[in-house]
Amino acid sequence: MAPHHLPFYLAPGSGTDTLMVVMGIFLIGTIFWVGTLYWKLHSLPERMAHKSQKLQFEFVAVLGLISLFTHMHIFWVAGLLLALIDLPDFGTPMRSIADSVERIADATTPEQEGAAPQASPPSADKPDTVKEKEHSHV
Repeated sequence: MAPHHLPFYLAPGSGTDTLMVVMGIFLIGTIFWVGTLYWKLHSLPERMAHKSQKLQFEFVAVLGLISLFTHMHIFWVAGLLLALIDLPDFGTPMRSIADSVERIADATTPEQEGAAPQASPPSADKPDTVKEKEHSHV
């Protein structure tokens, strides 16, 4: 009983609705695309910190996970700010100083290598029982 010239968006009485099938596929594709975009945006601070070899990379990654599971955006913003800020590296110079001081402490002077230890005469202000402290690496 339908007229012969139905518009394309109306389903025929005996067939499948092609527009609904096309829109269903489009909707599923759009949902996957938005989900992928969300994951890319969510991992942005972690990728930025990893690319620039930041010291705080692990901390940024943990903030990203916390924001993912709690849905609190402040953690994501904090991770993004940490990924953008260069924190000074105090560990490398301190390690270098410690290694240099250790080498200086363990080094022997040329006088001590060739000469045998000589007993010095006891002085009046220094008692004989004073012992040197052993070098410790604490």
